[in-house]
Amino acid sequence: MSVPARQIRARHSADTITVYQAYPPQIALPAVAAGRFVAPFKRDRMTWIKPSFLWMMYRCGWATEPGQERVLSIEITREGFEWALARACLSQYDRDVHSDKATWSRQLKTSPVRVQWDPERTPHLKALPYRSLQVGLSGEAVDRYVDDWMVTVRDLTPTVHRIRELLRVGDEQAAAAHLPVERVYPLPAQIGARIDASQDAHSDSGTDTDERRQPACKLGRAPGSTLI
Repeated sequence: MSVPARQIRARHSADTITVYQAYPPQIALPAVAAGRFVAPFKRDRMTWIKPSFLWMMYRCGWATEPGQERVLSIEITREGFEWALARACLSQYDRDVHSDKATWSRQLKTSPVRVQWDPERTPHLKALPYRSLQVGLSGEAVDRYVDDWMVTVRDLTPTVHRIRELLRVGDEQAAAAHLPVERVYPLPAQIGARIDASQDAHSDSGTDTDERRQPACKLGRAPGSTLI
């Protein structure tokens, strides 16, 4: 299956999309108990949300990186997610999106949301040839995220540890069975253009869920990669 270079793949329903974050226990556990972020979570800092589970695993090292020991699965409204993307600015200048660098710089300073596309990952954290979206929220966007968009907050850390152990012992089939199935997110074309998504990545073709799963989730490796 050919995957567009810049495409949002995520767990989503008709009303919600799931994103991931990793925090130390002192932030994560109160958030799970309250169903939203509470102190000591700081709203005045940019917070990055990730629709890709495997990119989150790359970022937190399967919950082993200091300060990222607890992995949260956060279900938010699609309305909120698309509000953020409609007001987002790419974190780097792109001549195909911005008329000039000065215009991009002004937009970057005033936008409450930043987005960037980073290489998607296999379960063994090898880079894949296509990218995954990261969304940085600040100011008004953080307040909306915490107060209005959150539907559920779950601690996935035990599952993360289980998958990591299965990969360590070489049981890739069992590990893959625990991975979330991520389908193409049906992104409105206008928003897709704003965040520089690939032109063929704006909508789900209606393919069966299992077939829309990332190749990494099904096969456990990138083409030509070796297992670790």
